[in-house]
Amino acid sequence: MKSINLRLLSLMAAVLIVGYSYGQEERRFQMYEVHEDQVKPSMVAQYEKTAKMFADKMREHEITDGAFLVTNTSDFRYLYVNPIDSLGQNNAGMAQLWEKMGADAFGEMMSGFDPCYDRHGSYVIYMDKELTYMPEGITQTPDGENYRKFYYLYYSPQNSSKIHDAMKGIKELFESKNSKTSYRVYRSGYGNMDSFYMVATAAKDALDMEQRGAANDKLLGEDAQAVFSKVIDLTLKMEEVSGWIRPELGYTPSKQD
Repeated sequence: MKSINLRLLSLMAAVLIVGYSYGQEERRFQMYEVHEDQVKPSMVAQYEKTAKMFADKMREHEITDGAFLVTNTSDFRYLYVNPIDSLGQNNAGMAQLWEKMGADAFGEMMSGFDPCYDRHGSYVIYMDKELTYMPEGITQTPDGENYRKFYYLYYSPQNSSKIHDAMKGIKELFESKNSKTSYRVYRSGYGNMDSFYMVATAAKDALDMEQRGAANDKLLGEDAQAVFSKVIDLTLKMEEVSGWIRPELGYTPSKQD
């Protein structure tokens, strides 16, 4: 009996430890589902017309679930980003809209997307709050700053711990210099063939981004080279993409009383 009780106590302790660890991870990471449409340049006008109609219908029917943020990039990708709590979480908002519009009207609206792209799909990314630098509070949508720069840093999975530590070193540098340049860090998740970190920065427009970057480079000074080189040395390739947040194409449910 004594040995059984000891085993039960050990099992309970293990469950508590796992639960605590999961809670810590949950607070550190925010999971997002991303649906990406790679739009044909010649079909951008029709695509945006359909996307605007979709968002307007969500607002018209006051869909209570399915909030999403939309970004379009300089290489004609449209990214629909919505926070999720678990893999495989159902998109209740789409089901609500289908029910309220009716199958025929919903299908006709969605068919407007079909000729606009040949490739599209969904995947998961995680915001890493430990690596993100936003001293005034983490948000995806800083007020008045809809311009974006995305830096994709691809790495070998065997170097995941090393590049994490190197990225942490960059945040520590920004903190030590009291940098005014904020950024969010995301890492690849389910549905991505490659391992990468994506660093997102925001500004009012391209000129504002350039001016901020120059001021930040001056602030960081010579200390930056050694810190950034630790990340670059572990990076297989890097991609830089610009884009814009498109509030008119996105949707946020009204707050319920």
